Amino acid sequence: MSDHTILIADDHPLVRGALREAVSSILSSVSVIEAGSFDELVAAFKGDADIDLVLLDLTMPGVQGFSGLLFLRASHPEAPVAVVSGNEDRTVIRRCIELGASGYLPKSLNPHAMKAAIKAVLDGSVFTPDDVDLTETPDPETSDMVRRLATLTPQQVRVLMMLSTGLLNKQIAYELSVSEATVKAHVSAILQKLDVDSRTQAVIAASKIAAGQWTGVSQSAS
Repeated sequence: MSDHTILIADDHPLVRGALREAVSSILSSVSVIEAGSFDELVAAFKGDADIDLVLLDLTMPGVQGFSGLLFLRASHPEAPVAVVSGNEDRTVIRRCIELGASGYLPKSLNPHAMKAAIKAVLDGSVFTPDDVDLTETPDPETSDMVRRLATLTPQQVRVLMMLSTGLLNKQIAYELSVSEATVKAHVSAILQKLDVDSRTQAVIAASKIAAGQWTGVSQSAS
């Protein structure tokens, strides 16, 4: 294999270094881009849209839980995303795969296993730890929320992420360099797509997304 571009998104330099070493050892010709925050992740795609694989941590500045994965699947569906995380909760792993991840690589993998996992994803396989049962049937509400989240546009995902941090519409507008009316339109669309009635419920939904908890999202707030 040669001429690959790999994006490593993790806020820990040591982790990025280890992943860079792993990637370089299995690919004879590779360009590695590193991002330590969500903003750097977005900038990396603007600089090089032809990325063959993203190795994505679930938590770093500007992103937590499934929000980074949701954004990448919405904005760059052509780029495979493998989650590399210290979270080994089996439910979280299954949710990531349901949301379109091409693999889930625990940070606890030894170097040899990590290399094999990365190679498997590059070869088109979906990698998860052996003891994760991807055939397990999710509850109907979980399946419904996954489908609803998948309909969000990249900008709607970003607005939802910002709602979850408590930003007001005018603050979100400033951060995204759009009008406040545009933000209000995005919020209305998010409420409709997530089948919730208020901004508060959307924030609760966002927090559950981040925590990997799904049950009762639409009924959680009065």
